Amino acid sequence: VALFAVASPYYLTPTNLLEILNAAALSGIISCGLTIILVSGLFDLSLGYLASCSGILITHLMGLGMSFPLAILIGLATGVLTGLVNGFLVTRWHINALVATLGTGSCLVGVNYVISGGSPQDVSQNDAFASLAIGHVLGIPKLVYYLVAIAAILWVLLNKTDFGRNIQACGGNAEAARLAGVRVSLTITLGYIVVGVCAVITGLLLASSIGSGQVTAGDTFTLSSFAAAFLGSTVMREGQFHIVGTVVGVILVSAGFNGLALLGVPAYAENLFSGLLLICAVAFSSLGRSLSEA
Repeated sequence: VALFAVASPYYLTPTNLLEILNAAALSGIISCGLTIILVSGLFDLSLGYLASCSGILITHLMGLGMSFPLAILIGLATGVLTGLVNGFLVTRWHINALVATLGTGSCLVGVNYVISGGSPQDVSQNDAFASLAIGHVLGIPKLVYYLVAIAAILWVLLNKTDFGRNIQACGGNAEAARLAGVRVSLTITLGYIVVGVCAVITGLLLASSIGSGQVTAGDTFTLSSFAAAFLGSTVMREGQFHIVGTVVGVILVSAGFNGLALLGVPAYAENLFSGLLLICAVAFSSLGRSLSEA
């Protein structure tokens, strides 16, 4: 951030700072959902593909004449169903979470192409749908309000409810949590459902922002959300995943992308930046966890 501020006088202007927050919002929503399952010690690699698929599904249903509130409800149901499937595969069939969710994500890619045929689903003429994500309230982009609201809800869920305490217990020691009376399978499945719902909300708002459902629009959220969550785990708590840290991590990732764009760096450099950031974030998170255990 310091380097970008020196390199570009526009970087720290109020207009650009709001743009950084706006760009961080969608990644922030899906990253906060991911944080819930990371707290349990598990992973979800399907969330980016689910964001893409839900955007395609909702816009396709609207293209068939369905009202967008009903299409959104069906999209959210898809997120719940995906979470149930992931939870079932991991807790009942005892498939490794990385393998199970990667397989689910691959299936979602197939469903995506079955629905769309690989073509964008245009809904740009639906002003009501576009108004969900486009525009400002009191000078602040609408997407920022969505991020704040969802982050606040998930913070309360994780820190002030039995579910939050249970999923943290599962992450600490699943067997000890089970012996203490925690319904581990149910808790983890609910965690995957939270991830699924957040992924659908992200896909929905992304489709609203760009005016269409795109077959790969949300795929990149997988890498950026993991980078943000691991980076956030180094904030305030040593190596522990938490919502506030994830939001900070998301904003830092967005600030990096924004700075690269202002300097005219080619778009492919964002992938390089994301990859290096993820490696560094995991390294710092592991170091923090080692220090806290010592």
